[in-house]
This record gives sequence, structure tokens and C-alpha cells, in this order.
Amino acid sequence: MGSRDLISSLPDEILGKVLSLLPTKRAASTAVLSKRWNNLPALVDKLDINDAIGGPGGFPEFIDKTLALLTNSTTIKRTSLNIEFQYGESQVNTWIRSFLERGCLQLYLNAQSLYTIDTEFFTSNTLVELTITGGFSPDGLLPPGGVFFPKLKTLSLVLMTFVDSDMYQLFISGCPLLEEFFLRNDEIEIPPVWNARVSSPSIKRLTIVHHFPNYREAHDGCWFRTPNLVYLDYSSYVPDWYEVDLGSLVEARLDLQSWERLRDEKGGGYGDCDSVYHEEEYPDDPILGDVTNLVTGLSNIKTLHLSPDSLEVSFPYLLLFQFEVHSSLQSLLIV
Repeated sequence: MGSRDLISSLPDEILGKVLSLLPTKRAASTAVLSKRWNNLPALVDKLDINDAIGGPGGFPEFIDKTLALLTNSTTIKRTSLNIEFQYGESQVNTWIRSFLERGCLQLYLNAQSLYTIDTEFFTSNTLVELTITGGFSPDGLLPPGGVFFPKLKTLSLVLMTFVDSDMYQLFISGCPLLEEFFLRNDEIEIPPVWNARVSSPSIKRLTIVHHFPNYREAHDGCWFRTPNLVYLDYSSYVPDWYEVDLGSLVEARLDLQSWERLRDEKGGGYGDCDSVYHEEEYPDDPILGDVTNLVTGLSNIKTLHLSPDSLEVSFPYLLLFQFEVHSSLQSLLIV
């Protein structure tokens, strides 16, 4: 009995969904199987583009051909662009423009080299989830109103650098339905730009990683004006002051680093760079971080996770005082 090609007999819609599960380069290669498969790559609704598969040779041509296969009516639900090698900046921006023009709902951008993104891309009526990481950054300043994502609910900015601290808040303000915000702002050799401010009435889940031990001024203060926040995951050196609105917070994970411990480890100074805070420059400054307002803002939470380092910043004493008055805390974990 001859073998039957059961897969090819499936409806185009089903085959398109199957191909969407594969890396885009492998999905596109199925076009050579038979005439039946020639146009099937055009039916995918997810693009997973990575130049680590096959290397940089022919990679731009591959993306151009893949996009050419897609009809103007093709809606791409999710696009992931991972590039390790260097390509023309205008070429990369053309790819991103094509993704957005096809009504992309989820966009993930990651680059090992540095690329500036055209500011026009910070407006989309379809995006629901956006992740920008690695070498991508906006091309200059974003004007007021220059960011508008009316449907965006999840935003992740990982090791991304803006040219001005106000641009972070402009970004958040341009997302009226934003519910989840993830910001990782460490391991960058240049001085940080983020001003440790988050203000949004819609954010419900917030994750912040902000570690710059060589730049004491990057931790001068912090505010979380997030009245509807229910979950906070926060890792940072302790700033001089906090201003918080956390009345709806239910669960918090805190990893707070001590400046005093860092000073001891470095033999009296806070860092080795010329622009950093040195103890000899501020001989009368006794402030090594103040968590009082942050603890006060946690009075309604039910679950609190503390890192061992957090226990070194006078946190336990404030907690005991705070929760003797407010008894909503049900679980305290040291992790």
C-alpha cells in the first residue's frame, strides 16, 4: 500500500497554524516541498525571526522574501526579532515598520548591536504587548504625545536607554490601558537615565530592577504613584527617599541593597568612577537610604517576600512597628 501524505491534505488554515509554531526560517523552507506548500508560509500568523539560525549570510534577503509572501491583509499576531549581527539601520527599521503595518499584536525586539528606532514606531493602534531589549533605543527625543499605544497592556524595557529621563514617563503616559510594566535597568556602563519614577493609574503589576552601585546619584529618590498596583517586584539599592501610592497592593517581592554594605566592601567609597558619589565628597551626609515611606505604603499587603539583603537595611524593625498596627499581612517569606 502506497504511503499517503496526510499532512498536505489538511486545510490551509490548519497548516498555517502548524507552520506558525516553527521558527520562521524553517517554516519558509517548506515551500520547496511541493506546489501545494508554495504559498503556505503566507498563512502564518506568528513570525519568529532569528539570525542565529543559519547565521547572517542571506538573512536580510530571507526577511524581505518572507515579508513579500505575506499579503497586505495578513495579520501577524506575534513577531519576535532577534538579531546578533550588524545590519543596515534603515533596513531594520523597514522590517519593524512591516510588522506594525500588518497589525502586530505582540512585538519582541532584541539586538546585540546598537540600533535606533524611528520614533514613528511608538504609535500603534493594535499592539497589546511590547518588549524592547538589548541594543534598541529611540532615535532622539520623543515629543509630548509622541507615544500612543491605546491597546497596550504589557510593556517590557530591558537594558534600553533613552536620551532623557522624562521619556520613560512619556512612554508610560502614552499607554492608557497599561497593566504590566517590566523595567530592567542595570549592567549598563554609561550613567543611567531613568529617574526612578513610575506614575500610572492603570498599572497592576510592576517589576523594577535598578542597580547602579557606581552611580549613587541614580538612587537619590524613588516614587511609585500606582494606586491600582496589586503586585510589586522591586530590586534596587535603597534611595534617600520614597514617595508611594500603593493602597491596592496585595503582594510584594523586595530585594533592597545596602549602601553601607557596599561602602564597607569598597573600603570607604561607593565606586571608582569620577562621576560617582564618594564619601569624602559628602563627609557630613549620614543618609544611606531610607525605607520608611516604602514600608508605610505596604500596610495593606497580604504577602511579602524579602531577600536576605533586605534584612540589612533596617527593614525588620520598621516592619514590626508597621504590622503591629496593620494586621493584613498573612505571609512573610525570606527568599
